[in-house]
Amino acid sequence: MSEDQKSLLKKKLRDIANELRGKMDADQFRDYILGFIFYKYLSEKIELYANDLLENDAIQYNQIQETTTEGKSYIDAIRKAALDKLGYFLKPSELFHSLAEKGNNPDGKTDNFILEDLKTILNNIEQSTM
Repeated sequence: MSEDQKSLLKKKLRDIANELRGKMDADQFRDYILGFIFYKYLSEKIELYANDLLENDAIQYNQIQETTTEGKSYIDAIRKAALDKLGYFLKPSELFHSLAEKGNNPDGKTDNFILEDLKTILNNIEQSTM
């Protein structure tokens, strides 16, 4: 990539970030973005770990039904293993992509405000580490 292309890319990314943050202060926006990136990292890491644990059962972590007896037993076992190995835990419904799907509103007809859900999930992560 040439220096001109790098400069153009950097300018485009800065313009996109400015548009996304709107009237929010750049430092505050950075904190939100870094938090989201960290949450996404934790989510992907636990999903990979849980999928490894579930490999012999031929199921994926995000497909576990959290309300069923079988699902609850899987989640309890994964919670114990994840807390020992990773130091935190997220349920399948708390994974980044699950929250993103909930917030995605392609029809524009419903309000899928996920900020309270995100706050709850981050509190759950914090509580699981204690």
